[in-house]
Amino acid sequence: MKTIPLFLLGIAALFIISCNGNKNDANDDIVIENDQVKLIIAKEGYTKSLVNKPSGEECLLPGKKLPICTVTQERPYQNEIKLAYPTKETTFRANSVRREGDRLIIEFELIPWEAVVGLKITPAYMGFTIEDFRLTVEDYGISMDEPAISEMWFLQLPVRNRTHYGDWLNVIWDNNQAINILATDPFARIDSEEGEGCRILKAGVTEDVKLKGAGAALIVCPTDKLLDNIATVEDDYNLPHGVKSRRSDIYNASYYWSYDVLPSNIDEHIKYAKMAGFRAFMIYYPSFIDSRDYRKLGDYDWRKPEFMNGREDLEKMLNKIKEAGMVPGFHFLHSHIGRDSRYITPIPDHRLNLLKMFTLAAPMSKTDTTIFVGENPANITMTNDRRVLKIGTELISYKNYTTSRPFKFNGCVRGIDETTVNAQPAGFIFGLLDVSEFGATSVYVNQKTDLQEEIAQKLGEIYKAGFQFVYFDGSEGVNPPFWFNVSYAQWKVYSQLKPEPLFAEGAAKTHFSWHMLTRGNAFDIFKPEKLKESIRKFPADEAPRMSDNFTHINFGWLGYWLPDTNTIGTQPDQLEYVTSRAAAWDCPVSIMANLELFAAHPRTPDNMEVLRRWEEVRAKHWLSDQQKQMLMNLKQEHILLLNEKNDFELVPYDQITNVANGSRKVQAFTFSRNNDHYVVYWHISGNKELELPISSKDFTLLEDIGKEIQLNSVSEGKTIVPVGNRHYIKTNKLTLNELVSAFGNARIVD
Repeated sequence: MKTIPLFLLGIAALFIISCNGNKNDANDDIVIENDQVKLIIAKEGYTKSLVNKPSGEECLLPGKKLPICTVTQERPYQNEIKLAYPTKETTFRANSVRREGDRLIIEFELIPWEAVVGLKITPAYMGFTIEDFRLTVEDYGISMDEPAISEMWFLQLPVRNRTHYGDWLNVIWDNNQAINILATDPFARIDSEEGEGCRILKAGVTEDVKLKGAGAALIVCPTDKLLDNIATVEDDYNLPHGVKSRRSDIYNASYYWSYDVLPSNIDEHIKYAKMAGFRAFMIYYPSFIDSRDYRKLGDYDWRKPEFMNGREDLEKMLNKIKEAGMVPGFHFLHSHIGRDSRYITPIPDHRLNLLKMFTLAAPMSKTDTTIFVGENPANITMTNDRRVLKIGTELISYKNYTTSRPFKFNGCVRGIDETTVNAQPAGFIFGLLDVSEFGATSVYVNQKTDLQEEIAQKLGEIYKAGFQFVYFDGSEGVNPPFWFNVSYAQWKVYSQLKPEPLFAEGAAKTHFSWHMLTRGNAFDIFKPEKLKESIRKFPADEAPRMSDNFTHINFGWLGYWLPDTNTIGTQPDQLEYVTSRAAAWDCPVSIMANLELFAAHPRTPDNMEVLRRWEEVRAKHWLSDQQKQMLMNLKQEHILLLNEKNDFELVPYDQITNVANGSRKVQAFTFSRNNDHYVVYWHISGNKELELPISSKDFTLLEDIGKEIQLNSVSEGKTIVPVGNRHYIKTNKLTLNELVSAFGNARIVD
């Protein structure tokens, strides 16, 4: 009975606030400001204004009374609120804000808790940190020391829409101004939602991660100063230096990727990497770590006998890469544990992630193949090799299960993956093992345990051999909440990488990853016939969105194919298209190395020359803004020439789609420059001759621009030219249509 008056007083207070909300004196507003921005919060708890001081521009959507803070409970807890309102997830809005020194004290409708938010005001940003929650009544009515909060947004701003929105960095910007809410630690939840005429930028906390101690920074500044201010936040809060990485000279470097780099073949790999002009050299961990098709992941034992001296042999190999002028990179799967590793057999580690928990409804002997449980297994996986239960010291596979009582797993195979068979009593709790969806050869770490830190230390020791950049593969392989655990797992590993990587890429990203995955992601392999279409559909679609986040991506782990009856194989125009589109956004590319394929493909020198030219363009920052805009036209292809003065020259070119009456063996493209028409052409797999129905008097054959080759006519009106590696035909006597017709009616001489 004591708490009923409190509830009535709460309702009365809400009524008074509602009636008098428009009569408050403006002097009661809370003003928070630095040299760049003034934030005004009404004492009633909503954001009132965010003004850029130098320009006087209002950054918020006028008239939108959005609460600065909200609290969500899975259900109402205080007794009278629980009785008066439905039992469901309920959100309570801030209805009062006051300032006490460097703290904001925020109260909420109905619930008797106030939040204490610490302020840190600097010239570069405003910092907000959840410090505490305080009960505002003497009698809560229930025994509860901590607030029952499932999530809380402690900073919400309805920012007026501008030209760009970066969903990863959580920034709204145009050419003049940027507004950014940035996490100052891995534990703050950063998000946004679309509003009418605005985007609501938000920073919050959740009960399942951390309620107290998490924080965010508000940055409002000229757009060209945004990265400077983020760099200050990174320094002040001891975050990875994402800004420094993005400003590095090596940031736009493409890399040579290999999974079979050994002391015995490193020189051959370096030869091809230098042919392509790569400035970076990525090594997949199975090159030097015993992998066995991912099944030994986690142990990180040295590959024998190739690396008998362990890290010493790796250091020597990495030094060769550095001496060749390239930076070496380390590609790993940090959150995966192999199913043949010591973390699995003979006794599976207790720190492996479990997806769903079950209770034995009957004792389980060492020979039972049917396992009775108290909970319904409905909707758990039936994918082959992922149907794995972890019960005590044992992994058990199941054939199927029932979804009506009695609940049970049928067709169980005991002791799989060479684990130790055990018996367990009724009431024993066990779980469904979180097996990777990619091949089922590995399982995922439980990020709530210290296993990821243990793996991180192993990776850090390997990194010290001399690596300078990294790829976080399999980053999606964590337990929920994904917004937190994806970047948290990366951060645990990143913290062990000394010195800090020059740059990093990864398979999955969340907000805090921005400071670590400074080049976003790389795209997987696309087959030759689908490559250009896939580039348009995926990396070329993502690149402008990542540019909104002040970040580049890798346009692809490009595969390498030999021409055969099923494919034309990897050809110069394909690589020209990919790497030129990447260059439009200052993005790199990468190629997946295969020494046998490189040696066997007749067009490897041409393919590597295409990559080399474009990598030099990146290194020299040769492209103008106008040329980049030209390359952003995904329908028009371009070729990068070395002209008569040995300077780069970028021109559009168009494919002749019906060479030699429809043969796919010869590829040809037309372009024009300096009042001349050209055809660049080559054979996809051999060295042949091509009979053209035009006179040798009407054109010039070039080995490269400015390098003529002698021609001999077969007869008047017919000329045989070599067709192997790339050659050029130049003419000012024939039209483009006549050139296209000549190549369409050409004959390949076998």
